[in-house]
Amino acid sequence: MAIIKPSIPKGTRDFSASEMVKRNHIFNTISDVFKKYGYLEIQTPTMENLSTLSGKYGDEGDKLIFKVLNSGDFLSNVPAQELSSQNSQFIAAKISEKALRYDLTVPFARYVVMHRNEITFPFKRFQIQPVWRADRPQKGRYREFYQCDADVVGSDSLINEAEFVLIYHEALGRLGLKDFTVKINNRKILTGIAEIIGKAELIINMTVAIDKLDKIGFEGVSRELIERGFTDSEIEKIKPIINLKGSNQEKLESLRSVLAASETGLMGISEIETIFSYLERLVIPKAMTIGPILNLELDITLARGLNYYTGAIFEVKANEVAMGSIGGGGRYDDLTGMFGQSDLTGVGISFGADRIYDVLEELNLFPQSTSEGTKVLISNFDSAAENYALPLLQQLRNSGISAEIYPSSAKLKKQMSYADDKNIPFVILIGSEEMETGLLSLRDMKSGEQQKITAEQIIATLS
Repeated sequence: MAIIKPSIPKGTRDFSASEMVKRNHIFNTISDVFKKYGYLEIQTPTMENLSTLSGKYGDEGDKLIFKVLNSGDFLSNVPAQELSSQNSQFIAAKISEKALRYDLTVPFARYVVMHRNEITFPFKRFQIQPVWRADRPQKGRYREFYQCDADVVGSDSLINEAEFVLIYHEALGRLGLKDFTVKINNRKILTGIAEIIGKAELIINMTVAIDKLDKIGFEGVSRELIERGFTDSEIEKIKPIINLKGSNQEKLESLRSVLAASETGLMGISEIETIFSYLERLVIPKAMTIGPILNLELDITLARGLNYYTGAIFEVKANEVAMGSIGGGGRYDDLTGMFGQSDLTGVGISFGADRIYDVLEELNLFPQSTSEGTKVLISNFDSAAENYALPLLQQLRNSGISAEIYPSSAKLKKQMSYADDKNIPFVILIGSEEMETGLLSLRDMKSGEQQKITAEQIIATLS
């Protein structure tokens, strides 16, 4: 039998025990904040019907869907002449009726429609699950990765948007980040800008270009706008808008003057002002705040998938490290229209768990507890010590202390090396003297200090 070299598919990863503790720290922190704001967890299947996913992400997105072959003889229902077709998409549709979940949003829309008679609207849900994309693997981009989404559907209240700003602020603050910015814009404001220069039909071209302002500067944006069909005079009209400076209130006042002729643009400004107004009433005064101060910035260059969003748009940047956005989202209309239930507006956000992990790692912000597994190891020198230790082992566990016994008798050096390799902070040494006196030796592996105390004192110390 040939030996197979162990490997995993490109774009996927194994996670070690220490990595899983850190990842779960992120997931648990975020989910605790979601629950605090009234969001309930749901899960959807790893696989969806291919028809559920197809046509929802555009032509490029459809190409990245991982299709699942029909079970059994998947070619049996495909005529021989069709197998010679050069159209791989056509053949795939014949031999595959299911696919791996591409994102959490479309399955959520399907879920809402299927369960609409059981759901209380507005419906607030969150999901933390893996998704799969047949993308080209590269640094920071994987074929399997987790998304952390929260959405509320069936409500057009802008209180939802305000609370999402607070959810970002609280969750990232709990994770230890002290300097991050929640950026906000509105799709209607961007539409208004396109309208006042007479290029409403080129809004996507305009926003794709200005979204790159941080990377290529205004000159680069100008060149791209000209390539996309804008004139020099139109670019001069846009320039003061995308270069807006000052406080959020000063930016809004300038925009209200510039967009006076655009009803849509003024509506976008009004929505942003309403969100700010809600936040003023929801945010604790700075003098009473524990943790980072809320840093909210109106950014007119923020675009985020404009053919998808219809109202407020969010993006979160970590300012302490060089990293792309660590979160984003926005308002969308008619989420469930693709499945036959129209006019159900919603708003949602997502946390970029993998990027957040990298940020916390770089800033050394993971708590010490995330590097600890077993808290205490009980030594095992012979059968007598083992029999003595087993009741103590269970007593420790019943007290909520993570404990294990070395599984077989061995020399002290080997057992100490095991504790060191697993970062176990304490070891209980049980020899003949300890069994006779009932005073057990507790060694602190970090300091090397050792003390003889009773089992009850050990439990009190480790608790």
